[in-house]
Amino acid sequence: DKIEAILKTLVTGVSIPVTCKIRILPSVEETVSLVQRIEKTGIAAIAVHGRFKEERPRHPVHCDYIQAVAGAVSVPVIANGGSLDLVRTHADIETFRKATGASSVMLARAAMWNASVFRSQGFLPVETVMEEYLRYAVQYDNHAFNTKYCLCQMLRDKVESPLGKQVQAAQTSAEISEAYDLQEFYQQTQDRLQTKRNSLQRSSQPSCPVMDGDVITMAIKFERREYPPQITPKMFLLEWSRREKLEQPRYKTVQRSQDRAFQSTVTVAKKKYRSSLWEKSKKFAEQASAIVCLRVLGIPEGRLGEGDSGLVCKRKREGRSNGNTEEERGKKLHVASIQQEALTSEPAAPTEEEDPNHSTQLTGTL
Repeated sequence: DKIEAILKTLVTGVSIPVTCKIRILPSVEETVSLVQRIEKTGIAAIAVHGRFKEERPRHPVHCDYIQAVAGAVSVPVIANGGSLDLVRTHADIETFRKATGASSVMLARAAMWNASVFRSQGFLPVETVMEEYLRYAVQYDNHAFNTKYCLCQMLRDKVESPLGKQVQAAQTSAEISEAYDLQEFYQQTQDRLQTKRNSLQRSSQPSCPVMDGDVITMAIKFERREYPPQITPKMFLLEWSRREKLEQPRYKTVQRSQDRAFQSTVTVAKKKYRSSLWEKSKKFAEQASAIVCLRVLGIPEGRLGEGDSGLVCKRKREGRSNGNTEEERGKKLHVASIQQEALTSEPAAPTEEEDPNHSTQLTGTL
């Protein structure tokens, strides 16, 4: 009843075709009965995974169940579940379709292992497919962890090879690209994407400081990849404030209710700074406000390629005097920065007086 109610609501509520996918029930009769009830809701097609709820990919697919469903309904039936034992090549797709009597075939794992399974001309070497996939992932700025997962699926039994271990150890798209000797392609693509991002931001937001009441604002987004792991703009702003014998920077952050995005205002030397762009987390919002302050004041912010600064040089000297390796220094600095932020950025309870729009307010320092 719940399935019927959900599907009827979708069919009547949207203007696009609605499809449904199920696993088979303990008996053919139960499965056919369920599918016939689903058909009456007005769906455009139904996909049937030919395994029971408790069965895993290692269990054989039940083609007879899918065949019974295909013969019992008039809507198109999509056969699914044949990747391991039935579909290994492009020709196997049609064999699986005929064995089930389905209108078409849905593939997941077989396509993930080697997407060229759809080529009628035959398989491409998996190395070729991985490189082409990685190029697409870089071009569309895919998340590094998702890219790594997909590549490891393609590697399959070679995941413990030298290449597989290098891919597994990678933490960024740049490191993954290096494993496939695509460093130059990655850098060229990043430069092009950054140019496009900058152009879009300039066209939609003012690039120079603008006063919003008593707050100095700029359209700034915090891009973590642009900074070393152990360095953040907040650290630079804190260090500069200490050198100038100013009070510690204070951050006030609000959260927008409709999308739960964050915006932070930092107060330094009795002046307020804020990015006009909203961020996905409180931490990123604070970093963005720190960048606005640093750029308005003309102070280095610690970006990669920015060159030496007093903060970086000081920390390097401290590391050498303690006899630490560069890797050990980086780890300690990263842990120290996290601890410092945790100690000094505790959120304060919001009040309606602080925020007339009833947005969630958080305050912190650093």
